[in-house]
Amino acid sequence: MAGLTLADIDVIEFHEAFAGQAMDSELFFQKNLPGVDKVGLIDMNILNTKGGSLSIGHPFGATGARLVTTAANRLVKEGGTYALVTACADGGIGHACILKRYGA
Repeated sequence: MAGLTLADIDVIEFHEAFAGQAMDSELFFQKNLPGVDKVGLIDMNILNTKGGSLSIGHPFGATGARLVTTAANRLVKEGGTYALVTACADGGIGHACILKRYGA
């Protein structure tokens, strides 16, 4: 939708409160998403470089604000253009957004 690929992303903030989601499970992918191609591999050098939700914390009701603030600050400090922010929620719900640094 945004016309971007993982190669365009400079910062990734991934809310891994349910840490198993962060694992690359080929078996799960093949079993539950047959015929779907993976988007690509995540560059671990841009993923949660200041720590993730398990180490920094995620105040109940403010996880999204923490993720977006961390991603925006990283974009400025690291000179990046785009950030991918993802979060999970209880019950298998999840969401993501793309941020673009102002002036980039």
